[in-house]
Amino acid sequence: MAAVLGTREVCSKMAAQASRLVLTGGVRFYNARPLRRQLGGIYRPDPADPRTPAWQLTGAYEAKLFGRYGAASGVDPARLWPSPAQLKEMEEDERVWCPPLRDMQERLDAKEREANAKARQREELIASKMAKMPQMIAEWKQQKALKKAKELEEKERRQLLLAEARERFGYNLDHRSPQFQEMMQEMEKTRRKEQKLMKKKRREETLVKKAMEGAAVVPVLTKHEEVATTEVLHHQGAETTESS
Repeated sequence: MAAVLGTREVCSKMAAQASRLVLTGGVRFYNARPLRRQLGGIYRPDPADPRTPAWQLTGAYEAKLFGRYGAASGVDPARLWPSPAQLKEMEEDERVWCPPLRDMQERLDAKEREANAKARQREELIASKMAKMPQMIAEWKQQKALKKAKELEEKERRQLLLAEARERFGYNLDHRSPQFQEMMQEMEKTRRKEQKLMKKKRREETLVKKAMEGAAVVPVLTKHEEVATTEVLHHQGAETTESS
């Protein structure tokens, strides 16, 4: 009878524990035992032990031990000083990454002067552009007016050509049609021919005008020569009379 009661108690405890695990999402709460404190003294890595990590055998780790425990670490502080090569490398890094205050100030001044020069150049450029703005606006308006006049002239010319094509063919033509393009080519040839004739006519008129000017200058020069000859003869006759 006692055995049965004990079994029932164990089963009830297990059921209660299982219900608690189900309610808490299967998580069991307990207090873990804290780790033992390592109070065995200072840890010194053994160089002869193959299990010693390589980073514990570096000078940086020795410097860390000496900085934490001092002379009790057993580290010789003379070994913590950098070698001449390391010191040279450290000085080079310091010159690159930590320049003197004077150099930093000079760089800042040079950068400020460069920024001021750029700002001044930009202001001068803006001022010159603004000074030219009225002229640029006037030129833009003039170009716009010329473009509009040219478009209007082209439109009127196209209308005249379409009217001429309608008069020639008896029906309206599209300006993209082959008949219209052929008529345009014929008119272009006629226009070029007329321009050549006009150019030839102007050249002939210029030559005739130059020839007429040359013919008018020759008699004038001859008359002047006659007057000069008469004066010379008269002067010579007067001298002969006086001498006799």
